[in-house]
Amino acid sequence: MGAAGQWDQIEAGLDADWAEVQLSFAPEGSVADAAAALGPLQPGRVGAELRLHIQHAEGGVERARNVFRRVDQSRIWGTLSLIGVVHDVAPATPPAPVETMRSLAAQWDVALAALPPDWSDILCVLELDSSDHLPRAALLGAPLNPSRVPGETALRFRASGKRGYGVSPPMARRCLERMDAEGITGSASVLYGLSDTENAVTQGPVWRLAGKSV
Repeated sequence: MGAAGQWDQIEAGLDADWAEVQLSFAPEGSVADAAAALGPLQPGRVGAELRLHIQHAEGGVERARNVFRRVDQSRIWGTLSLIGVVHDVAPATPPAPVETMRSLAAQWDVALAALPPDWSDILCVLELDSSDHLPRAALLGAPLNPSRVPGETALRFRASGKRGYGVSPPMARRCLERMDAEGITGSASVLYGLSDTENAVTQGPVWRLAGKSV
């Protein structure tokens, strides 16, 4: 039986959810000639056999069938065998929506509501529940200009209610909303705040924590 017929038999025995198969073709003649004929399938040589990978999606099945037919037309005979099958993985269950009052954006609203009406500058911290969240949170929160808190799974940032150095409250909330949308959890809070400051000759106040300016 030719390669096309062998492939039809292999395909008929596969489960409906197969995504990729690995095949072995052992030619009866020249391995080099067989590799040339199977070229569109990008075969790899292992000893006297050729290894092939066929994708179920994106026309992979029809492409393989056409190649095997050309192999038969070239009178290149051999044994086509199934080595392994990869099945489709069920889509991951989306993370449960973050509870409204647990969401970072909601915590931000609560933190701002507790500030005096004339607040002008605040130093904030975003404590994350997992270190796995840090890189993504830093990316989504790039407008916050966050800094890593040494020794903690946390990011520190500044916000300004007037003008000066610090992100605006609406922009901070948008960043936190983006984190909520991706299931990043933690706590957002205000560490220190100042009221009615004037940035006459500076961009804003400087806080000193553990002997360092932040």
